[in-house]
Amino acid sequence: MEEAALSDAIGANLAAVRGRIAAAARAAGRPADAVTLVAVSKTHPIAAVRAALRAGQRVFGENRVQEALAKFPELRGEFPDLQLHLIGPLQTNKVRDAVAHCDVIETVDRPHLAEALAREMAKSGRQLPCFIEVNTGEEPQKAGVWPASADQFIADCRDRLGLRIAGLMGIPPEHEEPALHFALLREIAQRNGLEKLSMGMSADFETAIRLGATHVRVGTAIFGTRPAAAAV
Repeated sequence: MEEAALSDAIGANLAAVRGRIAAAARAAGRPADAVTLVAVSKTHPIAAVRAALRAGQRVFGENRVQEALAKFPELRGEFPDLQLHLIGPLQTNKVRDAVAHCDVIETVDRPHLAEALAREMAKSGRQLPCFIEVNTGEEPQKAGVWPASADQFIADCRDRLGLRIAGLMGIPPEHEEPALHFALLREIAQRNGLEKLSMGMSADFETAIRLGATHVRVGTAIFGTRPAAAAV
């Protein structure tokens, strides 16, 4: 797609998604600016991200540190106010790059990773906000701490390691009612005094907003179907 057409398409998609977010927030009795749109740019080319930036989008989500490094240092030079969330599984050997180049880590899900993040943040002086990823469906193939272990893990991250735990993140099972999982995530957040909830994607973000989402991660509705492989 030519650059002008790409910019037009992504700009229109962003406007539509923002309108839906505002409407969902109003229906829930919440201000529209209570919900942050995280544009999920994984596997999409740098041109698509630049088009979204030119349309006013500033918060993005990437799954892989390596892909983020291929796109965002250049874009930060053009748009220094952009914010990058890591929303995919983080391996401990990528922690240094993640802390150096991301602004928020949404997928803290195990003690070894939390300890590595705490060490790197102390060493680098970059104290990034973190979200604890909760596996509300207790799916063995997915990352995330299970609900029964969440309270203890949150306390350990905050009290022993000193991480800035801003909230919780979750991905409902594909074939289950997402509202039940969003409500469970909200319940865990409330009893731990956490205000932020990253939940809801292209297919269900309006339901997530109704149940308290402060961050929704939307990719397909903005950028279209993901390419098979990343292009940078």
